[in-house]
Amino acid sequence: MDVAGRCSPRLAREQTGGVIASRPSVNRPVPDAARGVVGAASTTVVWENEVGGLTFEVIDATGRRFLKWFPAGCDIDPHAEIDRLRWAAQFVTVPRVLAEGGDSSGAWVLTAALSGENAVTDRWRSDPATAVRAIGRGLRDLHERLPVGDCPFSWSTESRLADITQRAAAGHLDPARWQEEHRGLGLDEALRRAFDAPTPDMLVVCHGDACAPNTLIADDGTCCGHVDLGSLGIADRWADLAVATWSTQWNYRTGWERTLLDAYGVAPDVERLAYYRLLWDLGP
Repeated sequence: MDVAGRCSPRLAREQTGGVIASRPSVNRPVPDAARGVVGAASTTVVWENEVGGLTFEVIDATGRRFLKWFPAGCDIDPHAEIDRLRWAAQFVTVPRVLAEGGDSSGAWVLTAALSGENAVTDRWRSDPATAVRAIGRGLRDLHERLPVGDCPFSWSTESRLADITQRAAAGHLDPARWQEEHRGLGLDEALRRAFDAPTPDMLVVCHGDACAPNTLIADDGTCCGHVDLGSLGIADRWADLAVATWSTQWNYRTGWERTLLDAYGVAPDVERLAYYRLLWDLGP
């Protein structure tokens, strides 16, 4: 089940700063630009964010699909995710792109539904041990299956720092929106630490938004797919692991980070966990 839509690499973080996403309390109509692709199908908005991004579940006689809507001006190129999905689908289970389009009001992409449920449904929140192990093992499998040598995409520290520099110069970094552990640093100190990057431990093709909602879990408790790969690219594996372990705090409370790392098969790296969490707070 692919429900975690976003208009930011941080969208799936339900309880933190950045762009917030959640299940809406009321339904929304499909934007006019995408009405033609869904026709008379039943549509239910299952995810929305504060900048207008929407994900619809689409059901008709042919089955179930998902429509993601990116409003104009939401500061993301939907083709970046489309290109990454099509590449990653050669190696791992991700949503299959069925169609894409848009107009001056925004862009949309229609994908096939995947089996399983995302890792933050009520079922898996009530069984965090199973969910967290599935996330850790699923992330390790993703890193092992996606070939670094063939990957045309980057999520490098250097490219992220370049973006952070531009956003800082434009006054778009607000410490008040950061996680509590970083707010007290102030902008200057946070930037100083960000530019003191550790050497990469192991380069892999990272998910780019390894928060819990972006892992799908089968009935048997194993990872069965990944969604929201708009930032997928080559980076140190700890760029993903830092966010994945952090997300366990937001979605299952404290005490599950080591379980995830054990499931992945790696000992904690305190320095890299801290660094990549700061980088995540500062921007995409």
